[in-house]
Amino acid sequence: MSRFREVFTSRHVLLAVIHVSDLAGAVRNARVARDAGMDGAFLLSHGAVADDALIGIAEKVRAATGGFWIGVNCLGTHPLQLFARIGDRVPGVWADDALITEASDDQVDARQVRAVQEAHGWRGLYFGGVAFKYQRAVRDLARVARLATAYMDVVTTSGPGSGEAADPAKVRTMKQAVGPFPLALASGVTPENAHDYLPHADCFLTATGISQTPEDLDADRARDLVRVVRSWRG
Repeated sequence: MSRFREVFTSRHVLLAVIHVSDLAGAVRNARVARDAGMDGAFLLSHGAVADDALIGIAEKVRAATGGFWIGVNCLGTHPLQLFARIGDRVPGVWADDALITEASDDQVDARQVRAVQEAHGWRGLYFGGVAFKYQRAVRDLARVARLATAYMDVVTTSGPGSGEAADPAKVRTMKQAVGPFPLALASGVTPENAHDYLPHADCFLTATGISQTPEDLDADRARDLVRVVRSWRG
């Protein structure tokens, strides 16, 4: 059972993705996301900040933004090692590869991650990458999506590359497979194309679509996306 709806009450949850090079920039961008009306943010770094330091920055950003929801994507750390040491320091973890394979019903690797979470008292939300960019190819989207629901709080998929929009049919297929279980879409979501995904995705992780530079969110674009998403009635 996912804890997602215990944390977020919005019909569609909007999480900014902040590329971190230092604490000041992370705080500045988190405030942009918060003030635009987004629900939270994920921090990640492409080498400028080590993963351990990123976790520490996330704690400081939460404190500086009045408890705004802040998660991390530690790109250089395997989920097994990450959950063994992260404790309750952040409320959310996103992994690009949740280790789900369509080759077997027995998800050995994903089950090990869940066991480590339980052993170390993890109580946050786990966003697990499934049919995600730059990971193993998936033939049966519905199968892997269904399998994934037993091992994470939010099945998280993407377009084919960073900043590239997903095929709406892919998102629809995965949502039909998981039913009411939360499905997040990362990469390529913009104020202009969000309506393509609103009937299917429950959560959007977005960076490029609301940014003015790789490390700076655009306040106007963020507000535009919030307006489009919040005004949708289905």
